[in-house]
Amino acid sequence: MSLINRLLVANRGEIAARVFATCHRLGIETVAVYSEADAGLPFVAAADFAVPLEGNAPAETYLRGDLIIEAARRSGADAIHPGYGFLSENADFARMVAEAGLTWIGPTPESIEEMGSKIEAKGLMKAAGVPILEAPEQPTQGDLPLLIKASAGGGGRGMRVVRDLAELAAEHERAIKEAESAFGDGTVFVEPYVERSRHVEVQIVADQQGSVRVFGTRDCSLQRRHQKVVEEAPAPSISAETREQMHTAAAAAARSCGYVGAGTVELLYDATKDSFYFLEMNTRLQVEHPVTELVYGVDLVELQIGVAEGRSLDELLPTDPEPHGHAIEARLYAEDPANDYQPQSGLLDTFEFGVAVAFGPSAGLRVDAGYGSGDTVSTFYDAMLAKVIVWAPTRDQANRRLGAALRQARIHGLVTNRDQVAAALQHPDFVSAQMSTALLDEPLGEATGGMRLASFAAAIALAEHDRARRQVQHQIPVAWRNVASQPQRTELLPQGAESPIVVSWYGGRDGYRLDDVTVVAASPDQVTLVSDGLAGVFKVRQVGDRIHVDGPDESASFTVVPRFADPADQVAAGSLLAPMPGVVIEVAKQVGAEAATGEVVVVLEAMKMQHAIKAPTDGMVTALPVAVGTQVAAGEVLAVIEEGETK
Repeated sequence: MSLINRLLVANRGEIAARVFATCHRLGIETVAVYSEADAGLPFVAAADFAVPLEGNAPAETYLRGDLIIEAARRSGADAIHPGYGFLSENADFARMVAEAGLTWIGPTPESIEEMGSKIEAKGLMKAAGVPILEAPEQPTQGDLPLLIKASAGGGGRGMRVVRDLAELAAEHERAIKEAESAFGDGTVFVEPYVERSRHVEVQIVADQQGSVRVFGTRDCSLQRRHQKVVEEAPAPSISAETREQMHTAAAAAARSCGYVGAGTVELLYDATKDSFYFLEMNTRLQVEHPVTELVYGVDLVELQIGVAEGRSLDELLPTDPEPHGHAIEARLYAEDPANDYQPQSGLLDTFEFGVAVAFGPSAGLRVDAGYGSGDTVSTFYDAMLAKVIVWAPTRDQANRRLGAALRQARIHGLVTNRDQVAAALQHPDFVSAQMSTALLDEPLGEATGGMRLASFAAAIALAEHDRARRQVQHQIPVAWRNVASQPQRTELLPQGAESPIVVSWYGGRDGYRLDDVTVVAASPDQVTLVSDGLAGVFKVRQVGDRIHVDGPDESASFTVVPRFADPADQVAAGSLLAPMPGVVIEVAKQVGAEAATGEVVVVLEAMKMQHAIKAPTDGMVTALPVAVGTQVAAGEVLAVIEEGETK
């Protein structure tokens, strides 16, 4: 047995901080590596030592195994934990770590290779008797829908659902390009797409002595773009017999490749037939591992480290832990669900939760976060901000507790999926555990009832802010006029909206007047309103021209619209604007070309995803100021389309 004394995590953000937390508890020193874009993030400060990875583009920094090995040498690390992304499933990197004389916290390179190719892994599972999905070599219309998947990747990248044979070739080509960009391997395959299926997975840990332990199931069915959003343990509404079959299949999968360490066997569960099919085996720790930790009372990172040091599972866990209660995790993403889930980047003004435990078991709330208030979310990496995890004795109690934690959090500066997730937790299909991977494809009716009062609170707080900044005439009431013939007008643009709203109000010696709402108290950072006999306190924070409001029911953010527009901010009619900073990777139309509604004009790559910018109307391309390789900022003009009839 070789004890680990100083461990480097070859990853970033929440992932690195999570591993550091266990290391600190075990007395193991930690080393962070970071790109220039991540230098100010909390995970860097959380480590005992930190090494900048220089000389590479930020988007590729963490993929450079040679830089990471050199960082381990410079820092005196004797082990490397790959986290659960980037190089965690890279067999060549695992070999590099071993050849450098360092301890690798993960499975053998051979296991990674066997399970890293979904095509090869499905062959192994078929030979082991595990059910798999197979599509015909020459599919017909009757075989639809089909799913195109990247053999080397995951997370929804390089994945396309095809419902029309005429689109198969084009979607196949797009999947190849995205897989090449995300994983460096454009190999894809096709399998039947099971409508309204559930995504169920089994957590396993195996030691170097050949023992395999199973830590139950997780349900990860709430997804968007095949990327998990809500996960829970144990997977609900599955019979004991089927659950046992899943456990047996997962253990067989681990033994088939001589697996060592923590891993996850992912299954597609068809509730209508009470049957399941092998999807893939992730040869690493999963993002959603905390729900298993809370239910089983184990630290999976500690088990990973113990196995890597050569200890057996019998030594690490003399008895099999029994599951207790229920845990649910929600991933918070900087993305706009109402705008095709476009990733968001920029300043995270406020990111605060209630009393929570970070990276550890708790009877209530645990938050695994990679960002804090005042941090900047860059365009180079995944858009996930944090995971919010709760444990409770029952599933219903856990669901209620998670919904409250999300609603009460203060998240300002970027559009997130927080409201969508909170609405999904209340959806009848989720509450009854009859959800499927298609749930988030449906409108959930996210609540917007608090927008009116929130806008009132924002307008009054702005008035109080102006009062506080006065240099003279401090005794004159806000907005006082000799003859109040017209109200004051405050124009606010809600975050994510295209049209502003106008709040009309009066000010004077008797305070503020707002339609049928009474202003009880007001300051620049807090406003108390009474509406329909019910008082509500609204906390307000202003950052530049942005104003954020947290009320009793929900939060809202606005941009203050200036009374007089700057001509420099105007753009030509028909301009297609970049929704976020990124790189142009394809120009599908040229100046003078006709574009029909919905046709792709430019393709932008940002935050590891490709975003097709399409013509909003029929017309002609009259300007195209970008080319392949152009770096663009959010709001920059990509093309201009003059509306008109196409031929």
